[in-house]
Amino acid sequence: MTNQVGIDMNNDADGDDLLQYNPNRLLDTLIENLRLKNDAALSRALEVAPPVISKIRHHRLPVGASLLIRMHEVSDLSIRDLRYLMGDRRNKFRISDKQFKPKEPVDGGSSTQG
Repeated sequence: MTNQVGIDMNNDADGDDLLQYNPNRLLDTLIENLRLKNDAALSRALEVAPPVISKIRHHRLPVGASLLIRMHEVSDLSIRDLRYLMGDRRNKFRISDKQFKPKEPVDGGSSTQG
């Protein structure tokens, strides 16, 4: 299966470099697809400060959900393709079940309403 960016998603012959987290591949592909000159132009297109792109490139800042959505809006690449480009191969995202449990009452549940 080949995705929109021309990457064969089922072929392992591409090497381990596609399996590793590498936000530079994502940023470089965006620059190429949007026909931009450099990271500064990409930061303007994404409406983020230039240091954000630099921090992502140097692995000091992860690509957050809001930035990923902005990349999708600007490039018309699917979120799946964008995640694939940076090396994220997860099929599902799981949220801890603790986030859906009701909070325990502080006073043991014996509150009186008056």
